[in-house]
Amino acid sequence: QVQLVESGGGLVQAGGSLRLSCAASGTIFRINAMGWYRQAPGAERELVAIVTSGGTKHYAASVKGRSTISRVNHEKMVTLQMNSLKPEDTALYFCNADLTTPSMPSGTAYWGRGTQVTVSS
Repeated sequence: QVQLVESGGGLVQAGGSLRLSCAASGTIFRINAMGWYRQAPGAERELVAIVTSGGTKHYAASVKGRSTISRVNHEKMVTLQMNSLKPEDTALYFCNADLTTPSMPSGTAYWGRGTQVTVSS
């Protein structure tokens, strides 16, 4: 059974930093892309950052320059380093991965359960 497990969320003051990690487990043939989304109360889920299998990285404008996404392929892991955090970064952060698995040979999206990031002013 494929799972994505996030860690690293927490409470931090504005201007601080956090590092989120997401580890994929289970039988995975290929990681096509991995990334992070977030959802604030009352808002829609939005892309934060994503890295493709070729290493191309995309960031939301709201976090570009303050965040760095990295993949550790041999560990099936992706991290998100967030610096200069702002209260508006407060949200539930979800790991997302497009994976090729035995049951999904053409690839499909998997989601973690989320990790809370709260930035106090």
